[in-house]
Amino acid sequence: MIAASANGTARPPISRILTLGTTAMCMVVTSLGAQTPRVGEAHASDNYRSAIESVRSLIREAMVAENIPGASFAVAIADDLVWSEGFGWADLEHRTPVTTLTRFRIGSVSKTMTATGLGILIERGQIDLDVPVQQYVPDFPTKRWPISTRQVGGHIAGVRHYRGQEMRSSVHYPTVSSGLTIFANDTLLFEPGTSYSYSSYGWNLVSAVMEGASGQDFLAFMRDEVWEPLGLRHTLADHNDSIIPDRTEFYEHGSDGAIVNAPYVDNSYKWAGGGFLSTPEDLVRFGAAHLRPGYLRAETLHQLMEPQSLRNGESTGYGIGWSTGTQDDGDTTKSHSGGSVGGTTLLLLIPAHQLVVAGVVNISGYAPAMTRRVAQAFEDYMRRETR
Repeated sequence: MIAASANGTARPPISRILTLGTTAMCMVVTSLGAQTPRVGEAHASDNYRSAIESVRSLIREAMVAENIPGASFAVAIADDLVWSEGFGWADLEHRTPVTTLTRFRIGSVSKTMTATGLGILIERGQIDLDVPVQQYVPDFPTKRWPISTRQVGGHIAGVRHYRGQEMRSSVHYPTVSSGLTIFANDTLLFEPGTSYSYSSYGWNLVSAVMEGASGQDFLAFMRDEVWEPLGLRHTLADHNDSIIPDRTEFYEHGSDGAIVNAPYVDNSYKWAGGGFLSTPEDLVRFGAAHLRPGYLRAETLHQLMEPQSLRNGESTGYGIGWSTGTQDDGDTTKSHSGGSVGGTTLLLLIPAHQLVVAGVVNISGYAPAMTRRVAQAFEDYMRRETR
């Protein structure tokens, strides 16, 4: 069945990814369009067995060497989920294993999801990326220079990032607008368009723009227009006052390198910039919807994923919620990493191979090298098989 988008155009349904997980090391290989099996069933395929075995080994070795409590990974090729597996512990004290259902903090990959919501509003004609943000957020203070949503979303508007211990904020902000008070009165770091400076707070402002344009609460909009239509059944905001099934505990390394509990934080100050929970299966499902036009139009994908340029012509390597890079072999990547208090994430797309890889851990400050190695292993396997 073809679903109609809100702007009246036909939007093909996204194939449904299997969600499964009752054991700590639950590996599934299935089509995104397959029926979800009964809990406890596992599916395997010989097609990617060698790649899967090699990445299992490297993940286990890395987790031991770098003292990682829990991790989870998923790989999709085009519309097929070919591997998903949890490793280690979601809760060390209660010896709760990580499963494919375990929800992790995805940090700044939240920006990538928010960008899709922004894309929907662009397609409906509800947002002009290049007008001053005050057109949608009238209460946001006027700065020395006007700033646009495109500049804010691309980190070239001069909005500041965290200062000091702000990333560890435990203050609850009941609305997106109330969270803007942290930085709204601060001076811009530079004239917009002249430099690049990463800013999670800028994405707070993007979410306020989206509320002003849509007339809808930001989190409700994300639920109704992104998460539910794409079938992201395990993605939501990291509400501290809610009981959220399968949410991992969060850890960091102490001064002696031992694993300790991460401090309490309230991510309501940065929903759009880094406040979502998800699973690798949801992340690769989301990523697969951005490999080609369908959920979003080709021109919208281009606006979000192609790097912006500074006034001097220099590329920033960053579009709106997506970074562009290269693998060691030269293949172009579209990606975003995420660092949270108690979590590290990477979502990586390699369009040349229709490959989508996501990896998460439940500890702060870990460079997502394992996920890149997983992607490289599957890339190498696919090259060997096509020779």
